Amino acid sequence: MLRLIAAVSGIYDACVGVTMLLGRPLLARIFDVPLPQPPIHADLNGIFLFAVAAGYLIPFRRPDSAEGRMYLWVMGPLLKGAGALAFVVDHIMRGSPRSFLLFAASDGALALWTFWALVTSRASSAASTSTPAHPLR
Repeated sequence: MLRLIAAVSGIYDACVGVTMLLGRPLLARIFDVPLPQPPIHADLNGIFLFAVAAGYLIPFRRPDSAEGRMYLWVMGPLLKGAGALAFVVDHIMRGSPRSFLLFAASDGALALWTFWALVTSRASSAASTSTPAHPLR
């Protein structure tokens, strides 16, 4: 499950990153917002998303490693969860477009899915290591 989450999250971030770098006019039309000024802000967000997407190779290749699990914790529940919350708060407090709540929903869903998978995989791995394969008699 962790490998699947890493793949989905990495592809999601890479796609949004490409769109931030190459498809800004399309994004502006879809979300009915002006193009960002200065454009470097969107460029840096696109580069950041590519870096995050590349980092998902760690848990994709070694999902049960300490490094892979840590990356999923930081980029899933922490970053995507905080991002989802930021989109909602921005909409309520600053009146950002309702269409931005799509990002809140997608980031929030990925954060919750990642959290659930990390917690349940940890619990099942702890249960399997605490029960000896061949109990002594």
